[in-house]
Amino acid sequence: MPDKVVITRPRAQADGLAHAVTALGRTPVLLPLLDIAPLADPSALRAALGELDSFALVAFVSPNAIDAALAHVPHRLDAWPRQVALAVLGEGSRAALARHGLTEANATILGPQDPTRSDSENLLESLDLAALRGKQVLIVRGESGRELMADGFRAAGAEVSVVPAYRRSVPVLTPELAATLRALLAESNDWILTSSEALRGLFGLLELADPPLVAKMQQQHVIVPHARIAQTAAALGIARVTLTGSGDERLLAALQSKT
Repeated sequence: MPDKVVITRPRAQADGLAHAVTALGRTPVLLPLLDIAPLADPSALRAALGELDSFALVAFVSPNAIDAALAHVPHRLDAWPRQVALAVLGEGSRAALARHGLTEANATILGPQDPTRSDSENLLESLDLAALRGKQVLIVRGESGRELMADGFRAAGAEVSVVPAYRRSVPVLTPELAATLRALLAESNDWILTSSEALRGLFGLLELADPPLVAKMQQQHVIVPHARIAQTAAALGIARVTLTGSGDERLLAALQSKT
C-alpha cells in the first residue's frame, strides 16, 4: 500500500485534511493545484454583501467563495440576516460556513440531498425553486465558472446576480514543481482531487513536462468527492478512481478502506 497521500487543495484549505491523514498513519504531501488570490477590485462583491437584506438566497459555489466573501462581512455572524438562506454544494462548504460562525443553529443552510452529487445540478433539484420566483438570488463564485446554476435560478423566475469573490489560477510549471511531480509519479500514491479545474490543470502541467508525465498519472489512484470530478478523471484516462461523496470524513474513509 502506498504511504503518501497527495492533497491538491489550495494551500489555505489543506491543513485540516493533512492532519487527519497523518492521524491515519499516512504521509500527506501538499501539492496545491489552484492558486487562490483576492480580487484586484472587490467593490462589486462588497456592494452586493452590503445589501444582503434584499436577497432571498445567497449561493456559494465553493469554500473559497465563502472564505473570500465573508472576509468582507463585518462581524460575520451578527451581520448575516436570519431570513436570508444560504445554499452550498457540499460538506466542505458547510464546514467553511461553520468556521465563520454560521451553522444550522443560527442560519438556514441548504444543500444537495445526494452527497455523491455535490454539484449545481443536484443543488437545483434539491431546492424549492418555485418559492424563489420573483425573488432575488445572489451567486458568489470565482471570476469564472459554470453558468448552469444561474441559468437554473433564472428559469425558475428568480432575479439573479452573480459576483466574483476571488481569482484562481493553475500554478506555473517551474523546475521545482516539475521535479516534485516527477518524484511523486515515480511511485504509486493516493491523490485526493477535489476540483475538476485542478485536475485539468494538473494534466496541463504534466503535458508540459519533459518528458511528458501524463501516462504515469493515468496509473495513479485518485480519490474524488464528486461525480463530476470522477467523470473528468475518467475522461483524462485515469484508470483507478474512487468516488466518495462530499466531506473530508468520506475521503478519509476511502483511505482507511485501503489499509
